Order: sequence, then structure tokens, then C-alpha cells
Amino acid sequence: MAWQNGRSRRNTLMIMGAWLLSLMLCLALPLTAVPWYGVVGLVMLRSFCHTGMFIIAHDAAHGTLWVGDRQRNDRWGQVAIFLYALLPFDRFVWNHGLHHDRAGRVGDPDYHDGRNSHPLRWYGKFMTGYLDDPLRFQIFIWFTVFFHLVRFVFDVQITNLLLFWVLPILLSSLQLFFFGTYLPHREPAQGYTNPHHAYSNGFPEWLSLLTCYHFGYHYEHHEFPHLPWFMLPKPRWQRDSKAAPQSQTDQIKSAGLQEPY
Repeated sequence: MAWQNGRSRRNTLMIMGAWLLSLMLCLALPLTAVPWYGVVGLVMLRSFCHTGMFIIAHDAAHGTLWVGDRQRNDRWGQVAIFLYALLPFDRFVWNHGLHHDRAGRVGDPDYHDGRNSHPLRWYGKFMTGYLDDPLRFQIFIWFTVFFHLVRFVFDVQITNLLLFWVLPILLSSLQLFFFGTYLPHREPAQGYTNPHHAYSNGFPEWLSLLTCYHFGYHYEHHEFPHLPWFMLPKPRWQRDSKAAPQSQTDQIKSAGLQEPY
């Protein structure tokens, strides 16, 4: 436990530090002095850091950010999810619990509506599943206030705010949806074959980290929800070292997903 807590704290501080430092530097950046590909690279970096804030909050929702001290665990989670998208931590924890209880079924806030599994419609459901109308309005007001507060108090250009704060929020949501929800939870042609209705990708560890902080090792996450994100590769590759079952379909292989066994 002490080893896990120590590593969780270090990773949390590194991600939050990278998020804050990159935001400060990018908001002050004179865009005319940076080539377009440099701007693209910075937007990608900001998006990756932003996704990391969600991962911190997600670990906190499972109580794995600070094992043995729920108050500290939740406090860090509240900070991370607020900086991520001004979301209330208690609402996030409740809805994420529903996801684990009803994964890939009616009542799962991350899943599609049971009829329209097209990725664009699913993404729309994914974005609204955690928010009712009053909360959406509240978040809109907070975003508006923070946007103009930063703009006028710190004399930040609107373009910088849009590129390095607003756009990374959108790109991060797409990243989390595609690698952490759509690919792991879409139903195979032969139907789901495990109680979690979840599958893991076959990405090497470095690519798994870059795509979504190992969120693509999704079967392992549902099977071992007590493991923090950085510990998911071990059970993933332990499982992969076993022989694949004969029933594994070409459709799953082509999608880069592998059945649990």
C-alpha cells in the first residue's frame, strides 16, 4: 500500500504539474513566433495533460489515488475533475459507479442508448450522460466566467485560450471516448463474451500510455478496479501470455481487441 500510494502521489503531482506549467506557458505564448506544426504539437501536449487530469479523478473515484485515506483521496479527485471540466466529483463518482455496475447495458451512462450505436450518436450520449440540464447550465456559466476572467485579468489572447484550454477539453473527451469507451465496450458481431462487456486493445505499453493512460486495457480495469492506471499493464500482459482461445473472431482481431480468458 505504501509503495502504491507513493507512486500514485508522484504520478499525480507530475501530471498536475505538467498540466499547470503547460497551460501557463501556452497561454503566454506569442503564436506568431511559433510555426503551425509547433502549435499542433502543443495542442496535442495540452490534450494529453488534460486527459491525465481525468485519469487522476478516475483513480480517485475508485479510491486508489490515496489508499487508506478516503478524505485525501477525494480531495485530490475533486481538484482534478474540477480542473478537467468544472465537474462535481460526487456526481462523477456516482455515475462512474453506475458504469461499472451496468457496463454495456441499459442504465450505463457511458453506453449508447441501446438503439443507436453509431460512434457519433454514442459520443453525444457519452457527453450528456453525466450531466442534467441544470448542471450543464451551471458549467456553462462557470466556463464563461473563467474564460473572461483569465482573458481580461491576465491579458491572454482569445486564440490562445481557445487553442490551449478549450480545444484540449474537446480533444480529451474524444480521446477518452474512443480509446476508453467506444473501442472497449462496442459489441462484437457474436455478442459480448464476458460479464464486463469490455475488451482490451493489444497496444504495446508505450502506445497504450500515449493513447489513453492504459485506459485501453479496459477488461483489466473492470476486472481489477482497485488497480491504479499505471498498474494495468501487468495483468494485461500476464493474460496475454496465455494461449488465445480458438473462438476468438477475426472481427475482434481486426479491431485490435482481444477477448479475456
